[in-house]
Amino acid sequence: MSVHPQLYAYLLLADAVIITDRHHIILDVNETYEKVTGYQKHEMIGKKAGEIKSNLTPKSTYVSMSKSLMERKPWSGVFINRKKSGELWHSSITITPILIEDEVYYVGVFRELEQLDSGTFIPQEKLEKTKKSILEVLAISCEIQDPSIEDHLVNVRKLTEKLIYTYNDYYQLQLSEDYMKNVIYSSILHDIGKAGIPEGILYKPGPLTSYERLIMETHPLIGYDILQKITSKLQDNFLKESYKVAENIILYHHEKWDGTGYPKKLKGKEIPLEARIVTVVDVFEALTSARPYKVAWPLDQALDFLTERKSVYFDPDIVDAFVSMYK
Repeated sequence: MSVHPQLYAYLLLADAVIITDRHHIILDVNETYEKVTGYQKHEMIGKKAGEIKSNLTPKSTYVSMSKSLMERKPWSGVFINRKKSGELWHSSITITPILIEDEVYYVGVFRELEQLDSGTFIPQEKLEKTKKSILEVLAISCEIQDPSIEDHLVNVRKLTEKLIYTYNDYYQLQLSEDYMKNVIYSSILHDIGKAGIPEGILYKPGPLTSYERLIMETHPLIGYDILQKITSKLQDNFLKESYKVAENIILYHHEKWDGTGYPKKLKGKEIPLEARIVTVVDVFEALTSARPYKVAWPLDQALDFLTERKSVYFDPDIVDAFVSMYK
């Protein structure tokens, strides 16, 4: 098992290089590859190129790569692999099919992203954790007057995660992963406007008067204003899409499918999808949770409430997807 002489020059490149045959069996690696990964040449030759996979690279990346290589087209992307030490290794890779004497070889050139100048690259999972943490701290800090609210917020986020993936699969919508994560992370902000509502109204055990109801219904507008004031001071592009999704959730999670909600009386699909999803989750979580002024509803009763009011309060497709999670 050896590399064709015409491929030797690629092993002299400064970046990490791996050469495989048509079956993706490793034929050779260069010194840089050995230094970066910790694997020696004799450990790699004869093994499959996926030997150092971490299972953290999205499946869509491998699908895209396989499609291009099967068509004998060059492919570029980002892999998350593991070094011999177990440490994660993020790399930008270009794989080029090369035909020599009717035999196909694949030359992969890796560039370790962690070694770029500071600020040039941040691993995707670190970005996601940072985004999630920022939005969570913002939500909890805005509702600090009620320490018990944290459980509700976290439960809403967990349910939103289950529902949006179920909804996407149920109707085969092919929503982007980035969009779904933005909805999940932003759902925790839905009630930040309640920080501006007097406690006497917010935690009143009995029915609200018409005047108190009007005050309560200002909380989406207050929340939107809070978010605007915060985001106007930040210039982080990687949070921009999350903030737009968060704005829609905060503003519209009390709109109703029939147009009788607040604050804008939007109807049907005028209501952004992310708000329609959080509306169902928020109501269900509130019904099934105990509060000082109410007992928790049984699961079946809460699901019946959603089902009876679909096409009136709630998007019927989202309710059907939600109910399917429990059946």
